[in-house]
Parts: sequence; C-alpha cells; structure tokens
Amino acid sequence: MSKILIVEDEEAIADLEKDYLELSGFEVEIENRGDTGLDKALNEDYDLLILDLMLPEVDGFEICRQVREKKNMPIIMVSAKKDDIDKIRGLGLGADDYITKPFSPSEMVARVKAHLARYDRLIGSGQKTNDVIEIRGIKIDKTARRVWVNGEEKQFTTKEFDLLTFLAENPNHVFTKEELFREIWDMESIGDIATVTVHIKKIREKIEFNTAKPQYIETIWGVGYRFKA
Repeated sequence: MSKILIVEDEEAIADLEKDYLELSGFEVEIENRGDTGLDKALNEDYDLLILDLMLPEVDGFEICRQVREKKNMPIIMVSAKKDDIDKIRGLGLGADDYITKPFSPSEMVARVKAHLARYDRLIGSGQKTNDVIEIRGIKIDKTARRVWVNGEEKQFTTKEFDLLTFLAENPNHVFTKEELFREIWDMESIGDIATVTVHIKKIREKIEFNTAKPQYIETIWGVGYRFKA
C-alpha cells in the first residue's frame, strides 16, 4: 500500500483529499504546518507528497527544495495561486506536478496514481532499490552502509556496521562472543574476543537510549548477545 503525506493548512481540503485517497486504497497522513510537514517528509518514508504552497512556519517552496535534495518521490504542489511564475518556480524546485485550487478530488487521485505508476516504471527500468533493514526505529541501509536511529544518521566504523547488521539480520538469536568473532572478523577464535565486547559497547552508545538498560542488543549472561526484534 502506497503511503502519502499531505501538507495542507486548510483542514477541510486536507480531509477531503485524505478521504478520496483512502477510498482508492492509499495510506494517508496529514500535517497542517510547514515545519512539522518538512520534518515528517525528511525523516519518515512516504511514496508521494502533496504539498500546499502557503503554509505557516515554512512555505511549500522551501519544503519542496529540501525534500528534493534528499528524497526521490513524486511531489504534487497545490495552490490557490494561478500565476505562471509560481508554477514555474515550483516545477523548477523539483515538483512533479502543480494543481490549482479549486480542483476535483477525483482529478487529484488520478494524478497521484499516474505519478506513482511513472516512478514505479522508472525504478523497474533499472534503478535498483537499496537493501534496507528496519527494526523499531533503527534503519540500516546495507547497500549504502548507512544507519539511522529515530531519523538521525549515526556514523559507524566498518566492523561496527558489520556487527550491527549481522545481529539485526538474525533477531532473537543468541550468539556467543566466539561466534560473533568468527563471523565478523572472519577468523577462528585466535585473537582477543574481547574486541567483540568493545564493539558492542560502542554500538550501544549509538543506538540505545539508555546503555544501562539496552532495548536492542541484550546481554545474555554466561552466553553472549541477542538483538531483540
């Protein structure tokens, strides 16, 4: 199911758009302010953005500019302004479409479907999607070797990333330090397996809210470690 974010300060319009889109099988969320809409668009995953131009705090042009710099998804701008200059500016910032109020909700749905289909064709025609693991606020992009914790990117060394990824790919499985050492450092248990403990500590400092009470990587006393899904 495609997920759509509507950033629109006129609640009646936003609710109407949401109703029609949900009837067509889409999952829809609404934000009525520009600043909160921008935060959601940047830090959460959506398949399409419907964006009003005149918004409190941050306008639609600025939202479009920032989202387009970081995200590859269809952006449909909506405005009561009929001036060509606004349309040209919006499309120049990376919007895929521009709809002038008032408009037919069924037309909105048709355009949403058309843009989603076009993006699907572009992705299917050769753009490979990244291999991503997402567990309770942690997002691990294996292809790009990047990690986000509650939307904030964290920096990991090569072995820290490999160890976190291995544990996250095998949730609820208890591994001994020796098993983790062999798996990540690619050698038999010759060497100091205490390096596993050190790396676990560093990973926890980056992903755990409280390292004294870890919510992700648990210590199973006398045995090893487990990633809790």
